Amino acid sequence: MSTYTPITYTSTDGLTLYARDYAGQAGPARLPVICIHGLTRNSSDFDELAPLLTNLSRRVLALDVRGRGHSERDPNPDNYTPTVYAGDVAKLMQDLGIERAIFIGTSMGGLITMTLAMRHLDRIAGAVLNDIGPIISEKGLARIASYTGQCAALSSWREAADYVKDINQCAFPHNPQAEWDKWARRAFDQIENGSLVPRYDPNIANALQTGKLKPTSLGARMAFRRLARKRPVLLVRGVLSDLLEPEQAEWMKKAAPDLQYAEVPNVGHAPMLTEQEAWEAIRAFLAQLP
Repeated sequence: MSTYTPITYTSTDGLTLYARDYAGQAGPARLPVICIHGLTRNSSDFDELAPLLTNLSRRVLALDVRGRGHSERDPNPDNYTPTVYAGDVAKLMQDLGIERAIFIGTSMGGLITMTLAMRHLDRIAGAVLNDIGPIISEKGLARIASYTGQCAALSSWREAADYVKDINQCAFPHNPQAEWDKWARRAFDQIENGSLVPRYDPNIANALQTGKLKPTSLGARMAFRRLARKRPVLLVRGVLSDLLEPEQAEWMKKAAPDLQYAEVPNVGHAPMLTEQEAWEAIRAFLAQLP
């Protein structure tokens, strides 16, 4: 794995936020890549992808969205929205002097990318949407709502691995035990009494539990059209996905005829993007961009 420099920055409302900064390998100057994780995840999800991207002479920034990982939790749960998250991304770019970047957004990270396109399209050179779109399946949404914010403290890393496996095996039926063990280390923190707790604020679930997060909206569809009609976009979909099913993917293709598309077999929501089919599509996509 490539080494990274941990960085912190301050949001416009005063939270201390975190990102991993992976330096690109020597070569021609290329636009950086900003990677944004899914709802309950964090920047460590890109541990394997980031080195592949840096080998293409791309600087990579992998974010911990507010309330996740090393980023500060928000005392106001109403701020856990794509609009606020997109503002945090814009602030990071401003602080680092990054005018434009290529975005890779997994699930919620893709929603954040689409939201950013409504206010800061000039910041986006291209985008990879990982198993997400402006219309999502109620089935997948209900599954995610069933566990987000519901996990009590666990007593061992084996329990943590079993928990991660339980909520993800439907999407990754062929994962070996070693993978679940690794994911548990990414998903949980060990606190002072030895217990293991999820690396996210349980309050991120509020929008799901109260029904505020809808399967689609006019704003989401407008944001996708604005992004995909004005910038190169690659959609990666897990064939087993219950969040972005074939009908939603077909809607996206019709709404954006230039949309590039790749499927990852034997994987559901959401691909890790290091799968051969995903990586080959991403590498070809990035080759089109400065």
